[in-house]
Amino acid sequence: MVIEGLEWARAQDAADPLSRFRGRFEALEAVEGVAPIYLCGNSLGLQPRRTRELVLAELDLWARRGVEGHFEGEWPWYSYHEPLQGPMARVVGARPEEVVVMGSLTGNLHAMMASFYRPTAERFKIMIEGSAFPSDRYAVASQARLHGLDPAQVVVELQARPGEVVLREEDIEAAIEEQGERLALVMFGGVNYYTGQAFDLHRITAAAHGVGAKAGFDLAHAAGNLALSLHEDGVDFAVWCTYKYLNSGPGGVAGLFVHERHGSSPGLPRQAGWWGNDPATRFEMPSEFAPQRGAAGWQVSNAPILPMAALRASLELFDEAGVSALRARSERMTGYLVGLLDGLGGRVEIITPREASRRGCQVSIRAVSGGGRAIFESLVKGGVVCDFRSPDVIRVAPVPLYNTFEEIWRFVQLLKESASDD
Repeated sequence: MVIEGLEWARAQDAADPLSRFRGRFEALEAVEGVAPIYLCGNSLGLQPRRTRELVLAELDLWARRGVEGHFEGEWPWYSYHEPLQGPMARVVGARPEEVVVMGSLTGNLHAMMASFYRPTAERFKIMIEGSAFPSDRYAVASQARLHGLDPAQVVVELQARPGEVVLREEDIEAAIEEQGERLALVMFGGVNYYTGQAFDLHRITAAAHGVGAKAGFDLAHAAGNLALSLHEDGVDFAVWCTYKYLNSGPGGVAGLFVHERHGSSPGLPRQAGWWGNDPATRFEMPSEFAPQRGAAGWQVSNAPILPMAALRASLELFDEAGVSALRARSERMTGYLVGLLDGLGGRVEIITPREASRRGCQVSIRAVSGGGRAIFESLVKGGVVCDFRSPDVIRVAPVPLYNTFEEIWRFVQLLKESASDD
């Protein structure tokens, strides 16, 4: 297979209508006259140009009107989260009432497990991927302890086959079937943070439901990256952050999905707070909690307006570009990247699945002969912004909203030089 070079890459950028979105983001400052190649959207997305305008508008409203801002203007603070439900639902493939923007990623995960992990003497196990992000592992272990259980007896960490890095879907299904009636919850990432493997949420959910377990997902690396269909897949719950592919800024407000079959069940146990109460009676200060229908019934506190304003700027871009179009561009970009990497003569190994359907924006690379840290540091000196995960993985993520084919080409040339120097 012939992989085209610089002129071809520039032609792709010139011909693709989605290339215009690059100008809708702030550009990083040049270092010694060299424009950085930003391939770290898997950790923190770039800032949309409209972010500053929207955040300053809320600061201005606060300065001018004080508490009255809760009920004034086009986007009153009291209901600020409500107009975000539609665009966020379109990002994750849900119905608006199944989604709410709230809280933080791991905080939301704990809230979901408080509702959906209800262990019994017979059904008590939680299955996660063995290389899950540490925060997920800490969360499921602590949930077991909160129920008086030993995590070593509760948490099932599913490992790849010997000599392999990514999990096979059939092995996930077989493990779920093996645990059977002992399994209470299957809790996977949508995309593994280390390998970049995208999991088949539909298959995992069906397998979990097949043995009577609930299926939940951490979509930190999937929301704004994959074309998701949470409602149609029948997922019980999902949580995600918005500061990676959804560009809401460091520590940005998170998101939460609860399938409508659960959101319409007011008796489902939950960690209650007054902002999740039925708005019709919220300010009557009732002594008994009466949750509003849908995912919004899991809210516990007032909406964080400034982070939500930042997220709003990004969601506008997703609505304009369209998730399907962005996903198609992403598959082309990562396909180009993989092809260029293959042309390096075996100096690097790609541990991310090669099938486009099994990966998102992120491609995880390691040097065949070792020296990954030195290669990473050389890339950084060359102006590449990416990241390194111990012991030997370099993660790069060409994001379709703001990265270019030319940047991919430039990155691989720098990687080639760095690997040769090593």
